Amino acid sequence: MFWKNKKIAEFTSDEWESLCDGCGKCCLVKLEDPDTFEIAYTACACSLLDIEKVKCKQYSSRFLVVPECLKITPENIDSLEYLPSTCAYKLVAKGKELPKWHHLVSGDSSLVHSLGKSVMDWCVPVDNVPEDDWVDMIVEIED
Repeated sequence: MFWKNKKIAEFTSDEWESLCDGCGKCCLVKLEDPDTFEIAYTACACSLLDIEKVKCKQYSSRFLVVPECLKITPENIDSLEYLPSTCAYKLVAKGKELPKWHHLVSGDSSLVHSLGKSVMDWCVPVDNVPEDDWVDMIVEIED
């Protein structure tokens, strides 16, 4: 339970990475309303997301392939307001408990998918949707 006993600045990179619950929501295309600056999620997933496994196909080189890929770090987590409230990075940074379905709590990395907490089974590759249609793909993200 390192996440309870350490400050996030003290986490090793492996510990930080292990917080990811594998939901894939950060890999969805997000649209910002130019008037309200509100962020909306779409059902369009990054081209690097393996939708069946909800894993990045090129994780170690993702920033080279997708420069706008979001890197969640202990330094920027507090500024990433649009992450879902269930995001483990966000929860730990705010001193909150991880959900019971989180793999570090449950010991089961597939629970996030079987309980419908991930993008598995409903997102589509962004390459399959013309950019003009992204607004039609806006979805409500269940927290």
